[in-house]
Amino acid sequence: MHRVDAKSLLSQQNGMNIYRGCQHGCIYCDSRSRCYQFTHGFEDIEVKQNAPGLLDQALRSKRRRCMIGTGSMSDPYMPLEREERLMRRCLEIIDRYEFGAAVITKSDLMLRDLDLLTSINGKAKAVVQMTMTTYDEQLCRILEPGVCTTGRRFETLCELRDSGIPTIVWLSPVLPYINDTRENLEGLLRYCAEAGVRGVICFGMGLTLREGSREYYYAALDRHFPGLKARYQKEFGGEYIVNSPNSSALMRQFHDFCEKNGIMHDNEQIFSYLRKLPERYEQMSLF
Repeated sequence: MHRVDAKSLLSQQNGMNIYRGCQHGCIYCDSRSRCYQFTHGFEDIEVKQNAPGLLDQALRSKRRRCMIGTGSMSDPYMPLEREERLMRRCLEIIDRYEFGAAVITKSDLMLRDLDLLTSINGKAKAVVQMTMTTYDEQLCRILEPGVCTTGRRFETLCELRDSGIPTIVWLSPVLPYINDTRENLEGLLRYCAEAGVRGVICFGMGLTLREGSREYYYAALDRHFPGLKARYQKEFGGEYIVNSPNSSALMRQFHDFCEKNGIMHDNEQIFSYLRKLPERYEQMSLF
């Protein structure tokens, strides 16, 4: 871990990443890709120690309230957040200025800040998004070794539901010959239905691999799934998008289940929901 003073925090789309790198160790992580031009080791987490100050400055100067997103590149609730508490301080600022928050995480540490998320949701809007990859707890410990298992994420989603916080699940990635089964998909979707999630984001039944992330993923395949790397190399070569051979059937299963259970499953509809504040807050921001 090393600390830096960042020059800016919010993107043009009002997203922020208060850390750079990750401790979760997910074998498929796209953020390791070389296109993101890391100048330090991925596990040597860059801590933007002035993030709360930058956020305060940015929100104070905004003329319209909006949703503030975080977690797209780096999970804000990785283990070091327990001590650093930068995410909590940022939520306090979002709450103070009555903006909305859209958080992406795999971690139940997020429940530490349930009081702030509840306050934000009462004033504007708070949405928690959780990634779910596999229903199999043992497999989850292989694929995502540094974070709570899917079962615990399901419990977390239920706690959020009971607290009135809307949730979205990212169903991603689906790894060919590992978790691309009807049984796995059925288990994950049942979790979503039981937890009352608003929507499930799914870009397809596969994963993306590019320079940097591909090498890390293949090394993990060699450790945990001997022989599978050769199969990937033969079937997919250097393709960026690696789709499961079961993709079509699994996508039908996905859409059918969501339709029957009243779960949003159109990605654009979900992203529109994530971006939009309740109308009364948009009206207030005009004055």
